[in-house]
Amino acid sequence: MIIDGLQYCNWSRKIFEEMCVGGVSCVHVTVSYWETFRETVERITAWHRRFEAHGDLIISVRTAEDVRQAEREGKTGIVFGFQNCSPMDDDFALIQVLHELGGRFMQLSYNNQSLLATGCYESDDPGITRFGRQVIAEMNRVGLVVDMSHSAELSTLEAIEFSDRPIAITHANPGWWMPALRNKSDTVLKALSESGGMLGLSFYPHHLKDKSDCRLKDFCAMVARTAEIIGVGHIGLGSDLCQDHDDSVVEWMRNGRWSRATDYGEGSRSSAGWPRPTDWFASNRDFANIAAGLAAVGFAEDEVERIMGLNWLDFFETSFGPRP
Repeated sequence: MIIDGLQYCNWSRKIFEEMCVGGVSCVHVTVSYWETFRETVERITAWHRRFEAHGDLIISVRTAEDVRQAEREGKTGIVFGFQNCSPMDDDFALIQVLHELGGRFMQLSYNNQSLLATGCYESDDPGITRFGRQVIAEMNRVGLVVDMSHSAELSTLEAIEFSDRPIAITHANPGWWMPALRNKSDTVLKALSESGGMLGLSFYPHHLKDKSDCRLKDFCAMVARTAEIIGVGHIGLGSDLCQDHDDSVVEWMRNGRWSRATDYGEGSRSSAGWPRPTDWFASNRDFANIAAGLAAVGFAEDEVERIMGLNWLDFFETSFGPRP
């Protein structure tokens, strides 16, 4: 079973076919970055149209059992997530509504300070806000997973502390391997694993050692070292695949509504657009390369299976429903 903890592609039948060719059982897809609640509903509506048009390839996922069904049918399950808290506007009551609409992950911040938490690009990190604590408790109640992939250190540690249920970092890598602002310290990774959380390791070139020239064996060696630090049971994949978009989408991701100036983010001014993919992962057809690379660095077969998808499946099982 292959489960990808994060993608944001320019969705098309071509990509859905590549998912099936690659044997991908489930993908957590980004529905919103800076979108409001109303705009998020429009994005979800567009997904319902895709399920109707491409029902031979994709199905909606709200539970772990839905993922198993997708695998049995040879399809790819699609689970919704939000890379910012903007879809809830500033309305506490919309958290439950977002879950009822199929949302299963929500980041508390996306690079910037939000009403809930601090993003990783801010110079000061005061941690989780008063409102943020209330939101975390409500997310825990309904089964909307707290995701801190783009959040700063103290905010992430406090989210782990304040959440009664394990949180996720769906797409990031260890900071010791590649010191990108969005990659995570050992302190965060140990706290995440000790609380039962999940880390989705990213293939996005700006988060890789040597970026687009990163070698598969170096990536897999990093996975092995990470497993030594936090345990195999807390590691999955979060490719951060952003396939077939033009550069205007990068501008929306980085600037949203908050800046007229170009925010070059994790790329240099000479590479402000999409980075070139690595030669071992450019589409959903390439997950077999990851599995082979993990085996080559010494992971046992059952460990490869857990990293490729079973760890995420177990996390979905206990995280997507209302609090027991």
